Amino acid sequence: MATVVDSSNPKSDFPIQYRELNYLNCSKGWKSWFFTLDHKRIGIMYLIGVTVAFFLGGIFAVLLRTELLSPEKMFLSADGYNQMFTLHGAIMTFLVIIPGVPAAIGNIILPVMLGAKDVAFPRMNLGSFYLWMFGAAFFLAALALGGLDTGWTFYTPYSITTSTAVRTALLGVFILGFSSIFTGLNFIVTIHTMRPPGMTWFKMPLFLWALYATALIQVLATPVLGITGLLLIVEKTFEIGIFDPRLGGDPVLFQHFFWFYSHPAVYVMILPAMGVVSEVIAVHSRKHIFGYRFIAYSSIAIAVFGFLVWGHHMFVSGQSKVVAVVFSAITFSVSIPSAIKVFNWLTTMYKGSIRFTTAMCYALAFLFIFSIGGLTGLFLATLATDIHLHDTYFVVAHFHYVMMGSSLVGLFAAVHHWWPKITGKMFNEFWGRIACLGVFLGFNLTFFPQFLLGTRGMPRRYYTYLPEFQNLHILSTCGAYLLGLSSALMAATLIYSVYRGKHAPANPWGGASLEWQCSSPPPHNNFDHPPLAGDPYIMKSVVYNEEIGGYVPVECQGADKDSVTASGDKEV
Repeated sequence: MATVVDSSNPKSDFPIQYRELNYLNCSKGWKSWFFTLDHKRIGIMYLIGVTVAFFLGGIFAVLLRTELLSPEKMFLSADGYNQMFTLHGAIMTFLVIIPGVPAAIGNIILPVMLGAKDVAFPRMNLGSFYLWMFGAAFFLAALALGGLDTGWTFYTPYSITTSTAVRTALLGVFILGFSSIFTGLNFIVTIHTMRPPGMTWFKMPLFLWALYATALIQVLATPVLGITGLLLIVEKTFEIGIFDPRLGGDPVLFQHFFWFYSHPAVYVMILPAMGVVSEVIAVHSRKHIFGYRFIAYSSIAIAVFGFLVWGHHMFVSGQSKVVAVVFSAITFSVSIPSAIKVFNWLTTMYKGSIRFTTAMCYALAFLFIFSIGGLTGLFLATLATDIHLHDTYFVVAHFHYVMMGSSLVGLFAAVHHWWPKITGKMFNEFWGRIACLGVFLGFNLTFFPQFLLGTRGMPRRYYTYLPEFQNLHILSTCGAYLLGLSSALMAATLIYSVYRGKHAPANPWGGASLEWQCSSPPPHNNFDHPPLAGDPYIMKSVVYNEEIGGYVPVECQGADKDSVTASGDKEV
């Protein structure tokens, strides 16, 4: 393979003077990116798009929290407030969290983890990215065409009667749905047909199990959302009487359709993050994952349960008591596979050689935040308490602890874990950990006071509030500022590393899965020859090499093999 002189960073201590051509420098020009079929470049474009959407949605969130510093009007009108929180929720849900780990990180890592050259359908993969772009464009158009004030759930009958750009936003959701379906279908076929020799189902990394379960949900549940959006567009345009009670329609039917997709979508958001945490904890604890099959099966179990619990969003909608009890019981059952994962992660860390890298810090933050999010979900699954807490800030806090605090923190862990592999550069661990601490403290300061607001009766989505709630709102807003600044610091640290970071070895963390066997960043085709897969969690299979500053297979270490510990770490 051709090589180029590595003179871009004279401060680098990477000892190799020549580096191979990789997917980042094998071709140049904007056409080589916008028309690429390389899954890694497509994943990079997804990651950039998701990052832009994240900060746009974050700006809306900071403006909302600033307005709520006072119970009286500060700078937003009531209509402006409604539009702001609607666009914040819609952008963060449909443009950031749902595509974050699967489409961005999954596209980059999944084929390399499989030892494959690409996904099964590269052209479909590129098409799914452009569908995501078109869907995002429709959301921006909705912003320009009068905004959107229905809330991200588009509940009827208000979404039928409002004059805001509901049709435009729903078309965006419809297009984004196809992007999600194509990505899920591609991943299912890739995992089924492109595993390398030696990689049976129970030798796949758990991140692949999580992506597989997620893809099943994307393919099976997303069409329901697309059809529901089209029905609402038809209802709003032609007044047929599907959801409009004035015409004999049933607005509660819309809720059933919407939540039949949207609760499984919660697991589209959280399952990939759980897969990331499985990888990060095992690698950075230098220990074989505990309870591999239980974690793998629990991913499938969560996907199955996700289709059976949509009714817990509708306990106060007038559904029968028997149905409410059934949905409540199934909702409690979801906690079982989730708890299996948490306890297996904790057991994996027990007596492990834990290194508090930035990625590991985000994984630990995930454990804390997800535990609070899951435990508070039990109160909402209980019929008696849900009636009191429904539509209060308690629901807002719970939702964000699961979606933002878990899903996005999982995405942050993934980015830091695979950043050396994606970019070929090491970031500054000190500033990475500072940003992680700020995200953790800022998030909890933002949303924990909202549990207290909810239990005291503060309704969500309200533009004004009683003066006795102001102190908790001030705390929440201060947390939002810290969270925003920490997120900006994280982005700055990573961007700086691209230009000034040290060159990354092929395996900086000591992982045993296949993506750590190719160079950093990977070549265009990932591997010259299909690799032979083994157990992805045998950490003794790699040992630290001082010369390259990274880990190498045991058989390559030669005489230095005795200078490492049983887990493959350096002797201290």
